[in-house]
Amino acid sequence: MFWDRAFVRIARFLDERNEVRIGELVAEDLARPLCSRTGVRREFARETVRVMQLLPPADPPNVFAIGRNYRAHVAETGAPLPEVPLIFQKATTSLLPHEGAILLPEAAPHEVDFEAELAIVIGRTARRVSPEKAGDYVEGYTCANDVSARDCQRSDKQWARAKGFDTFCPLGPWLVTPDALDPDRCAIRSRLNGRVMQDSHTSQMIFSCRYLISYVSHQVVARHGHSDGHARRRRLCP
Repeated sequence: MFWDRAFVRIARFLDERNEVRIGELVAEDLARPLCSRTGVRREFARETVRVMQLLPPADPPNVFAIGRNYRAHVAETGAPLPEVPLIFQKATTSLLPHEGAILLPEAAPHEVDFEAELAIVIGRTARRVSPEKAGDYVEGYTCANDVSARDCQRSDKQWARAKGFDTFCPLGPWLVTPDALDPDRCAIRSRLNGRVMQDSHTSQMIFSCRYLISYVSHQVVARHGHSDGHARRRRLCP
């Protein structure tokens, strides 16, 4: 894996004691553990610990997703452009770490499909925030795969089962901080056995990332999506 230190990578991982840690990755298998955090400011230890296994970089209470938000995808279906974002949820039990095995569900193994996505992790409770202020609530960004059982999606007429099977939300491998990228200017690609299957760009989205954060926060409370406060076996500095 090519290692570029141009931006900070924050990971959740298991250490040599099999305990959940959060830290800044400094190599593929080494991290500086998180010692403290005040707002967006983080302090990491000087010493490193070994990363035995990467976990999903967020441990969220909810996973909200947006459907039909790319102009090209909507054009393929022949449907009109949506007037408001189409929100759906994926079960938190669908979360899967980097390079984890996606399990074909026994109930619907035949039409399992992939969708490369940009995932936004919320850093603090967001309620009725404006699009202009939405970026202030972002913990960071990561990669996601919105795995879907297309036959269930057609037959059920709603998407909870089709997109919520166990392992249907690979996430990671790490989180990059908000200053690392512009979420509305990101290339989105998926590869299957080395072959490019999707090649798009977030500039082609109908609704911008900041608008989506704002919109979701006006429907439900968007809570802190990082592992702080959720992982039962989390350690900070020794």
